[in-house]
Amino acid sequence: MIRISTIFIAICMVLVAASLGFVLYSVAGISGSESAIVALTALTCLILYNAVSMRLRDRSDVGGQIADLSRGTADLARQVAEFGRRLAAVEGRVASANSTGADRMQGMAGEISELGGLVRQLAASVAHHEDLLAAAPAVQPVASPRDDVLQRVALAPTVVVAPPPPAPPPAILRSQTQLIGAIKQAIDENRLDIYLQPMVTLPQRKVRYYEAVTRLRDERDQVLAAEDFIEAAEAGGLIGRIDHMVMLRCVQVLRRLMIRSKDVGVFCNVSAATLSSPAHFTQCLDFLEANRALAPSFVLEFKQATFRNLGPTESENLAALAQRGYRFSIDHVSDLRLEPRELADRGVRFIKVPAALLLDAKQIATTDIHPSDLSDLLGRYGIDLIAERIEGERSVVDLLDYDVRFGQGFLFAPPRPLRPEGASATAEAPQTNPQDLNGASTSAPVSSPAAPPRATGSAALARRALGPN
Repeated sequence: MIRISTIFIAICMVLVAASLGFVLYSVAGISGSESAIVALTALTCLILYNAVSMRLRDRSDVGGQIADLSRGTADLARQVAEFGRRLAAVEGRVASANSTGADRMQGMAGEISELGGLVRQLAASVAHHEDLLAAAPAVQPVASPRDDVLQRVALAPTVVVAPPPPAPPPAILRSQTQLIGAIKQAIDENRLDIYLQPMVTLPQRKVRYYEAVTRLRDERDQVLAAEDFIEAAEAGGLIGRIDHMVMLRCVQVLRRLMIRSKDVGVFCNVSAATLSSPAHFTQCLDFLEANRALAPSFVLEFKQATFRNLGPTESENLAALAQRGYRFSIDHVSDLRLEPRELADRGVRFIKVPAALLLDAKQIATTDIHPSDLSDLLGRYGIDLIAERIEGERSVVDLLDYDVRFGQGFLFAPPRPLRPEGASATAEAPQTNPQDLNGASTSAPVSSPAAPPRATGSAALARRALGPN
């Protein structure tokens, strides 16, 4: 439909052209035909001008509409990409849940099968005992209560009770000066031992990492744990030498482990004193720089208090290690007040939290996040949560509800020493069989104390049926 403004403009152009022709005819004395030609020419010019101006205005309007359409298309493309990303994340979670469910079902099926075999063995043992009772003489003398008890004990399955472990030698009380001297002598005589404790995946319980635990032997071959001599070593300025020796042993162990499998890593503890000492840190940094190729599998572990009390020197040294590709872990966690973004920016990729702390109901009131959501929160920043000091199957079941991917503790395996000939030649770590539920080490490279005699008969069946606990 023609707009009113267009009709009005056309009428005005006709009136202007007619007025021009009339003025020329009446005032200028031009003939009527010439005046009509001039008027028609003026009308044509006005029409052309109006058409060109309208075309230019329409072009600008169409350009604006095209720009708006382009912006709308770009917004739509971003929304589609966001929906695609969310859909992929949902599909990944569903696939992970299905895989976890299948693994759990497979594990339950194996346990049910093993329990069925134990029940069959128990039934055969009971049937054998019934046959023995049926074959006994029908008439027996009257037995006293004491004889009855002895007879039941004789008929019961034989149980070999393991002798109690020998009591450890009494600790030798030393002063601070004597302890520092013993530590220095042990370092000079290379009596610093490395124990390895595995970290397993949950719920598969496959060994993924090892933590190097330091032990020191004094002049009487009495083993001192790290918590017994670390403070004295820091007070005596010996912790830097200990950390350097431990790093050397850990790198040698890692090289031996990577011959068998590339998918393995070693955690090495580093003290705050070494991080803040320029001389000791420079020595360790030069060694780590020479072994930079092992950085993806070599994790440096610090205490939570160390990260909370970082000074300018410590922060600069941590940044130097992170620039060389080394990743960090935090242990000795006393509370769950964590800053995942800040820790991830500093290079932290693992946080080890005691299982008792994760499962403590009091932590809900003291933290901003529920412990069950801690693993997902850390995972968003590329940090893996490791539950340590696990000692019971009940804790494992509760931690699986918290989506904890890694576990460490005496339930899976205690720290095992390396071979006596040292880490330089045959340093190897215990390997855990995937089918071994308690993660006990069975490989030859580890020299562990002799196992006590195993119980036989119904006691052994009951122990196997009840599990490690």
